[in-house]
Amino acid sequence: MSNQLVADRIALQDVMLKYAAGVDERDFDLYRSCFADDVEVVGFGEQTVHGADNWLDFVKTALEQYGPTQHMLGPQLATVEGDDATARTDVQALHYLKAKEGATLTLWATYKSNMRRIDGEWRIVRHELVSRGTKVE
Repeated sequence: MSNQLVADRIALQDVMLKYAAGVDERDFDLYRSCFADDVEVVGFGEQTVHGADNWLDFVKTALEQYGPTQHMLGPQLATVEGDDATARTDVQALHYLKAKEGATLTLWATYKSNMRRIDGEWRIVRHELVSRGTKVE
């Protein structure tokens, strides 16, 4: 495995780690930095979201129903071809519900992300949530 491939795979993991940290810390500048301006986001609702700023608005609104969240990421399976990459990242996300004090929504899912190197940085250009299940306790 070449040094560049190793560096790229670490950088791809870092994108998803920034994604999780950004949403959990409500650091929306960090979160926004994960996405290309023209990102397409699928599977988080009935409609596809186009554009990073529209996606950020969607996420901010969605997070209003939750207190703290924690997104725990599994190992990433990534393929790099030049300046394009695909990444499969499993996630278990805990969401503390504001409407039901003490209740937690747990999501088990897979993120399928297409990424592109833009101005030397990896960014998500297509992001899909494949839900495996949810549970409220």
